[in-house]
Amino acid sequence: MSLVDTVPVVDEGTPPSPTRRQGRRVTPLRRKQIITAYLFLIPAVVFFVAMFFYPLFNELLTSFTSGLTDPVPVGFDNYLRALSDPVVIHSFLVTLEYAAGSLVGSIIIGLLLALMLNQGLRGRVVLRTMILVPYMTSIAIVGLLWRNILDPSVGILNTALHAVGLPGQEWLNTAPLQTLIGITVWQESGYVMMLFLAGLQAIPEEVYEASKIDGAGVWTRFRRITVPLLAPTTFFVLLVGVISSMQQFGLPYIVTNGGPGDATSLFVFQVYQETFTNQDIGYASAMAFLLLIFILILSFIQMRIGRRKDLV
Repeated sequence: MSLVDTVPVVDEGTPPSPTRRQGRRVTPLRRKQIITAYLFLIPAVVFFVAMFFYPLFNELLTSFTSGLTDPVPVGFDNYLRALSDPVVIHSFLVTLEYAAGSLVGSIIIGLLLALMLNQGLRGRVVLRTMILVPYMTSIAIVGLLWRNILDPSVGILNTALHAVGLPGQEWLNTAPLQTLIGITVWQESGYVMMLFLAGLQAIPEEVYEASKIDGAGVWTRFRRITVPLLAPTTFFVLLVGVISSMQQFGLPYIVTNGGPGDATSLFVFQVYQETFTNQDIGYASAMAFLLLIFILILSFIQMRIGRRKDLV
């Protein structure tokens, strides 16, 4: 008998023996836990399907139709029309300007407030609460409050200017978009401050002490330690801020009503105009989904950048 004949032949296609399998047997207790978990999930699933996914799907179907009482399928005509409509393009550019201004202002002021209140100041808890109050206030109250403050005839701001010998201003006519940005920064800075404050308190104090021993100054510590270690918080603020700013509706509706002209006609406000003023629901739905697609793409890009820089 040759050596080849003595070597055992292994059939690779033969499945492993049942004795080698280590199957997991579901015990009655485990099965009961799984059923209980699904029972708790059912109300949430039903709620999201009924109140979110179904209306979203219905709105998507509406975006491919035209007409109010007897909708007619028009394919992608609404989307193509929105992409070439100068009114829609203008409102989108105005929204981008508003989002950029409010984000930059909120981040700068929120970070400065966080750095200040992270020190051992007396009464800092009260100060944090006071600064956070505008964010907790309803957007309707904020809009009416600032509309009265900026009133050219009886507004508190012009009254204060007249008291010191300065001329009053038509704030909502001369700089309407900048005024909306300022109001947003005033309202959002407290929320951004709390996020940055949490990020600052998560930085180990030993890192700052080691840098002081190495002779690093205040600016060097801020630039080399604080800013890099706050990168995840900054990324989160940017992501949430972009989504929130691109969907802003309350302020232009209450404070300026989109005016003067179309200077503060933000994108969602323009969707509102197409829906309730022009009663073109299909076109408004297409505009809303274009905004959704843009926000999703922008969020995806931010997430990829965040992962690349190990921010998330």
